[in-house]
Amino acid sequence: MLLAIDIGNTNLVIGCFHGNNLKFKARIATDTIRTSDQYGVEIKSMMEAYGVRVEDIEDCIISSVVPPVFNSVRTGVWKIIGKQPMVVGPGLKTGLNIHMDVPSQVGSDRIVIAVAALAEYKAPLILMDLGTATTLEVVEPDNVYMGGIIFPGVKLSLDAMTTRCAQLPGISLDKPKQVIGKNTVDCMRSGMMYGTAAMIDGLVERIEEELGHECTLVATGGMAQFIIPLCKRDIILDKNMLLKGLNILYQKNKR
Repeated sequence: MLLAIDIGNTNLVIGCFHGNNLKFKARIATDTIRTSDQYGVEIKSMMEAYGVRVEDIEDCIISSVVPPVFNSVRTGVWKIIGKQPMVVGPGLKTGLNIHMDVPSQVGSDRIVIAVAALAEYKAPLILMDLGTATTLEVVEPDNVYMGGIIFPGVKLSLDAMTTRCAQLPGISLDKPKQVIGKNTVDCMRSGMMYGTAAMIDGLVERIEEELGHECTLVATGGMAQFIIPLCKRDIILDKNMLLKGLNILYQKNKR
């Protein structure tokens, strides 16, 4: 089996593949002060909870956008499986033609999602990842990675607003009953949820105007299941794109 780990700002998403079959998917909170031993124990415990033994793991691949956590996770994995994980970064074959000013600065998670999407959907594509940050990236035919957009994620925006606005309370991000809120909590919830959905709709429209053609729209990320249904555009929801992309990259580069 292949152990796949994506280290994000909020969570580590981990999964195990038997061939192309995803056996399980789980999340562990990202913690910059956790040691390699702690991460190793957490990952091992999570695998065992889903019926996967350490002995079943043949290899591992990791992508990370959190440098302070990466070494602890990589060392923790090495301690439990006895192998150095493959790491998503420069030198790995991706099949992408990256048209960016500094290709090496493109986040590894952006690359992983693009690789996964191209394996299932036909370009041109606009890919969205709704996590700690919300990102949109554009992939044109012939696997041309054009670039994209980054703005604060829903929870990050909400945290900033409740921290800086003294009279605004913390709220849960449930689906708003209507766009026009009738109390403070409903007004905030509508602003966060419908505001993000409207921003995505508007950005997609502007991207397509700039490109001169329509695109297939695909979304992933922890907040996607809550925001995408509120969008007016037809957007495919694919919750496992990051893990599937890691599996594809491993197959392209396996030792």
